[in-house]
Amino acid sequence: MTAVGNGAHTAGRPTRLPRSARRKQLLAAAQEVFVAQGYHAAAMDDIAERAGVSKPVLYQHFPGKMELYLALLDTHCDAIVAKVHDAMRGTNDNKERVSASVRAYFDFVDHESEAFRLVFESDLRNDPAVRQRVERVEQGAIAAITDTIISDTGVSRAHAELLASGLVGAAETAAQFWLASGRQVPKAEAEALVAALSWRGIASFPLQGESA
Repeated sequence: MTAVGNGAHTAGRPTRLPRSARRKQLLAAAQEVFVAQGYHAAAMDDIAERAGVSKPVLYQHFPGKMELYLALLDTHCDAIVAKVHDAMRGTNDNKERVSASVRAYFDFVDHESEAFRLVFESDLRNDPAVRQRVERVEQGAIAAITDTIISDTGVSRAHAELLASGLVGAAETAAQFWLASGRQVPKAEAEALVAALSWRGIASFPLQGESA
């Protein structure tokens, strides 16, 4: 296996990287191994070899395999929730908000890193710490959309959360199905189809001050 990252070795000796850079390098290596092998089959030896470092160096940054896995989950879970928040804040056009939210999920599952497998297809979903992070993705995205629905329509929080959960569920499920079925529909077209379906539903709720 080859080392990941720049400057992992110089003349056969490890290069001293700043701690933040080394951590990033190790996480990148761990992601490749976890995506390829799954959590249970992955070994710290494999991750160290992929990163081009010794196991003691790896353990200096992460006490164990679980800590590495959770750090990766935190990174990717936070990223997708942030994209949904950005979709809500980036425009006042609600139709575009729906499109941007759907796009966030399609971009996530379509990324070449296949990091989505850590979040949506983890072989460690029954572990409480992993489950909590995976649930945080759904809850964070729902919360972002809920606040926008309440602000725009004035419906109760309970109603808004239910609507938001439907939008998030449709985007997540459709994106995963699109990928699993071999991208038979061009990505932009697939996003537009799912966004149109969601928009036609949510648009039936009038904005505050408008008649139903």
